Amino acid sequence: MDGRTTLTRRRFLGGSAAALLLAGMPKGWVGGAWANEGPETPEVRVGIIALTDCSSIVMAHELGLFTKYGIRSTISKEASWAVIRDRLTLGENQATHMLYGMPYASTMGLMGSPKKPMIIPLGLNHNGQAITLTKALLEKGVKQPQDLKPLAAAAKAAGEPMTFAMTFPPGTHAMWMRYWLGAGGIHPDKDVTLITIPPPQMVTNMKVGKMDGFCVGEPWNARAIADGVGYTVTTTQKIWPDHPEKVLAFTAEFAERNPRTVKAVMRAVVEASQYIDQLENRPHVAEVVSRPQYINTEKEAILGRLLGKYEYGDGRSEQDPLYMTFFDRQTNFPWKSHGLWWLSQFRRWGMVGPEVDYRSIVEQVHRPDLFRAVAKEMSIDAPSGDTKQETFFDGTVFDPAEPERYARSFPINNLVA
Repeated sequence: MDGRTTLTRRRFLGGSAAALLLAGMPKGWVGGAWANEGPETPEVRVGIIALTDCSSIVMAHELGLFTKYGIRSTISKEASWAVIRDRLTLGENQATHMLYGMPYASTMGLMGSPKKPMIIPLGLNHNGQAITLTKALLEKGVKQPQDLKPLAAAAKAAGEPMTFAMTFPPGTHAMWMRYWLGAGGIHPDKDVTLITIPPPQMVTNMKVGKMDGFCVGEPWNARAIADGVGYTVTTTQKIWPDHPEKVLAFTAEFAERNPRTVKAVMRAVVEASQYIDQLENRPHVAEVVSRPQYINTEKEAILGRLLGKYEYGDGRSEQDPLYMTFFDRQTNFPWKSHGLWWLSQFRRWGMVGPEVDYRSIVEQVHRPDLFRAVAKEMSIDAPSGDTKQETFFDGTVFDPAEPERYARSFPINNLVA
């Protein structure tokens, strides 16, 4: 056998073995790297905050799903939502766990955000946040926002207004707290004081008496109950069933330059989301995300509410069917109507004026087209439309066809004429 024949045979055997090894890998994957269809930027740093709803990002990393889709991932736990925003804006992180509302604030340059267009191609979770009040308010019988109104009025008259915390001014927790207070006849900017506290610091600040209540994601509401300092007066899914919560965000500039990278990250996160929404996997998820490099708390503080088992700290308990979802019921689809609702609340609270162009901004930020492309590749169903009506606990109905009318319908507001 001559040398040429030997070499040819070796190439054949090597190629056959490689073909067998790579048979289960995604299309385009060759020898640890993608070919022409691979990510333009394979090194991706993803920001997270220590909250249960970062789980799909963490599990995409821990289950090797980012690697499966050609991404060498680093998970970067950040100290606050402001840091999350800034590290994405500066390009230090390429993708991030982010509050709904933040990509809008950054795109528009609102509330101290540097103007940097961002996109939402994927929702990370629905439901699973809560409003926690101090035990002192439980003793005074506060079960709904209307019960709080006379107490807030008395505190204001005494020159010591009640204080409530949220995590970031344009974010979800700020909107849930504002909406709940407003439904009880309490103006969040005139009748009480609103402060900003990073999620992991909420319980500590309540312990030292810095606030009367807070709105935050899990596990910090459950932690407050376990530590005996507060009770859950309401969950956010009771305010708005199956509401949007965190998103996977990118800068528009990065997404334009790296479309294959964005889709690879999305595929990994969607697959992790499917894993998490098999409830038998949630004990494993709770164990992983509880680790010091992620949430840094006991697994038990996370698992109960992750399974929908709610102990409210006031004698109530239930198995809530509207527990936190990551994939089910179209959790990942970026509904444009959700963006329209957020802008209506920015309008209601005076964060934007009457000149706001709802639809053009939503078209810029929300990217269901990217989700549909990924869903098609993964054989996942996606809604045919981009908007839907929503109903809230106070009986109000949001019609995405008339966001300005909706913003003006609330008697408690900061509307700029």
